[in-house]
Amino acid sequence: MAEDGPRPAPEPDRVPGAPHPRETRELFGQARAERAFLDAWARGRPHHAWLLRGPQGVGKATLAYRIARAAIADGGGAVGSAPGTPETLNPPQDCPVARRILAGAEPRLFVLRPGVNPDTGRARTRIAVEDVRAAGRFLHLSAADGGWRAVIVDAADQMTHSAANALLKSLEEPPERVLMLLIAHAPGGIPATIRSRCRFLDLAPLGAEDLTRALDRAGMDAPEGDETALTELAAGSAGRAMQLIAADGPALYAKLVAMTASGRVDRRAMSKLAAHLGGRDGAGDFAVIAVLLRTLTARLARAAALAAPPPPAAPREADLIALAASRPAQARHWAEASARIGASLTHAAAVNLDPAQTVMDTLLDLDAVLGQARRAA
Repeated sequence: MAEDGPRPAPEPDRVPGAPHPRETRELFGQARAERAFLDAWARGRPHHAWLLRGPQGVGKATLAYRIARAAIADGGGAVGSAPGTPETLNPPQDCPVARRILAGAEPRLFVLRPGVNPDTGRARTRIAVEDVRAAGRFLHLSAADGGWRAVIVDAADQMTHSAANALLKSLEEPPERVLMLLIAHAPGGIPATIRSRCRFLDLAPLGAEDLTRALDRAGMDAPEGDETALTELAAGSAGRAMQLIAADGPALYAKLVAMTASGRVDRRAMSKLAAHLGGRDGAGDFAVIAVLLRTLTARLARAAALAAPPPPAAPREADLIALAASRPAQARHWAEASARIGASLTHAAAVNLDPAQTVMDTLLDLDAVLGQARRAA
């Protein structure tokens, strides 16, 4: 029997087994971005729209929730009205706003993210104009106590063209006491008209120490013996590291490397992987394998361009680099492949193409590039 009531909003930014950004009380490695907002806050008139830029998984959503929580908790006073500049956005232990946000029940916060397609019942992969209109209805309201409200857009580079145009109207005529916090993994995909109305907060990849601290605080550890591989594959992204831990990513990466280490894609291993993805047990592995395929081509492009191999993230990766990515002449082939394969995998996820066939097509493309790289040696 179907359950009554509205369907819960999907949370594409939640990594299985890890805390959601709204549940994260501390932010590691992003003191400069947090300081920039705190300094603006202290001046009493913070910009109404902020674009949080940086690689996926480095803490942009966590910072957005921290800013929203602090502004809403400020109540009816002016932001920055307290003497001095706060040293941190960490909430006090007994903060009622923090409790409501944690429960998803804060009426002065609206999270704009891809909703559910009413025709299919499935979560959308992009923010649609209908989602932005729901945010518009929130913006036309006003807080009963005259305090601050916040809208988090997660992520702004996932908006359709119509959705971006609808959001632009709110940015051009911002309501009083509203902070618009736009998260962007690839800000170049956001219209210039939106970017020009935002102040930027840039978040950088985490260093090894901050990455370890973030994972420890989230209660997630790399499998014993995979610590170096995880650090390399995560590339400074705590979110990616958590995704890799949850999906045994270092082991999957080692399989992809072993499949290609001879300079040709092992057809038997490729067919076995495709069969796994087509089965019930492998249905959830496509997302992490897509990440790892992008990572593999990017690491090969970097190794060839710099003529210096990175620390190995898999047992046979050094062999693969020596064969196909050790010379600058090979870099062009891998750079082109990295861009092409990344775009292809993104498109496949967006339109729900068959994961098994998508991975086979990607590996066949990779096989052709391996041949080109060998000939360029």
